[in-house]
Amino acid sequence: QFPFGRRLPCDIYWHGVSFHDNNIFSGQVNKFPGMMETVRKITLSRAMRTMQDLFPLEYNFYPRSWILPEELPLFVAEVRVMKDSDPSWKPTFIVKPDGGCQGDGIYLIKDPSDIRLTGSIQSRPAVVQEYICKPLLVDKLKFDIRLYVLLKSLEPLEIYIAKDGLSRFCTEPYQEPTLKNLHQVFMHLTNYSLNIHSENFIHSDSVNTGSKRTFSSILCRLSSRGADVKKLWSDIISLVIKTIIALTPELKVYYQSDIPAGKPGPTCFQILGFDILLMKNLKPMLLEVNANPSMRIEHEQELSPGVFENVPSPVDEEVKVAVIRDTLRLVDPQKKKRKDAQGNICLCLPHPKGFTKFPCLYWEGMKDKQHKHHSLKLSLKLKFYLKLGLCSSPEHVPGSSESLLAERAEEVTGPRGHEAALPSLCLKQVFPKYAKQFSYLRLVDRVAALFIRFLGVKGTTKLGPTGFRTFIRNCKLSNSNFSMAAVDILYIDITRRWNSMGIDHKESGMCLQAFVEAFFCLAQKKYKSLPLHEQVASLLEFCECHLAALAERRLLWGWG
Repeated sequence: QFPFGRRLPCDIYWHGVSFHDNNIFSGQVNKFPGMMETVRKITLSRAMRTMQDLFPLEYNFYPRSWILPEELPLFVAEVRVMKDSDPSWKPTFIVKPDGGCQGDGIYLIKDPSDIRLTGSIQSRPAVVQEYICKPLLVDKLKFDIRLYVLLKSLEPLEIYIAKDGLSRFCTEPYQEPTLKNLHQVFMHLTNYSLNIHSENFIHSDSVNTGSKRTFSSILCRLSSRGADVKKLWSDIISLVIKTIIALTPELKVYYQSDIPAGKPGPTCFQILGFDILLMKNLKPMLLEVNANPSMRIEHEQELSPGVFENVPSPVDEEVKVAVIRDTLRLVDPQKKKRKDAQGNICLCLPHPKGFTKFPCLYWEGMKDKQHKHHSLKLSLKLKFYLKLGLCSSPEHVPGSSESLLAERAEEVTGPRGHEAALPSLCLKQVFPKYAKQFSYLRLVDRVAALFIRFLGVKGTTKLGPTGFRTFIRNCKLSNSNFSMAAVDILYIDITRRWNSMGIDHKESGMCLQAFVEAFFCLAQKKYKSLPLHEQVASLLEFCECHLAALAERRLLWGWG
């Protein structure tokens, strides 16, 4: 234990919530800088909308969304137009607070006038989406899927998907939303944290029954009914890859800000929780992405009024233990240097008094979002440790003996290492494995690369007016029809509008989303007759060609 902070460098740093240690210069961290901000409901919706503008058919797995409060007039107008064009259309919408989690503050409405315009809407912005009214039902109940996705690397992009996940059920039989049942959260909202309070919630010792089951059990059931399970998995993999592609531009801006190129720093990886809903026709729809999915493997059971006990959850153990075990196997820093290894793998984790450093890999779970409880009971701690395959008997509990260091060194380097005894990986690589199929979608990634190139000052996330002008000049985008004065007006107008939306006022300048909008505007001016994605691709090639030529000239000048 390090009550006053970390003293020695570690191989793996396992942060509880977010990337928050600026004194890490090596090793690997289990969080990406900016991930929490990137997957917030509003930021995710903006990223998905950008991709829907470019590739509407490829990104039709995300519900139509509007951002409140700034897009409330647009929401009202668009709904009115759709109702006028189709009088039989009777939509339902779901309102989700931007920073909400575990179902907090979510409600359903039938009309834009039903939005709760309280004083908090300004201080607590939200996303309103079309509600998916025809979900797939099992046992007459609505459910969603929590899939675990490992983002192992950002550059180059490397994505793994767990072969199994969790299916989380509502606790009241589903009916299509009406004014009478809109408020029935146990019927419409699949959040585990809500439904666990229902008297109908079923804790089961089987992974095939109850209010929380394995996704594989649902797939078996669908397969027995003749459903094309292989196509369903293919659609889910496509959804995950496309979503990560939509998120990576923003992540790269945060990454270069916290870990600038050319300076010592750690590499990052992160386990994400994808919440997916299956429609009646088995089309997967993305609900949200969670930067900190719960890794609890037990639930609270009330023994007597006000007295609770932690009870192991078989379904959680089945899925989550494998995900963490195999994540650690994939990021194992000793893999490349087994022959030279003299010691053990070391993991640094959050602890009530600082950090805990053990002679072998160890997981310390958080009990709830308030982090009131800092560790599991010893029995659960040992059970989880054994499940990870990191020790073989109670004598191998972390910290039980200093001689363990020598034992672990032998196990790591010896011929009978743990790897051979562990089951096959539950994490399947999907990228770069399927990179060729999706590379055409990475246009905004290339726009972000231009944005980062002209940021100038390391550690910033906003582009100043000088940087924007330099971008225009170096890429030869100004001419008689588009003067530098027009460039300045474009910069001011777009930056002012994005800043008025409350986008990160910590530093002034043009954020990535504003730069993307400006780039799309320039592409539409220059290539008027093409579809938007071809306009953007053409302008990217134009800019990259001019920048490559400029770099070549500078190289020749340097030689001269």
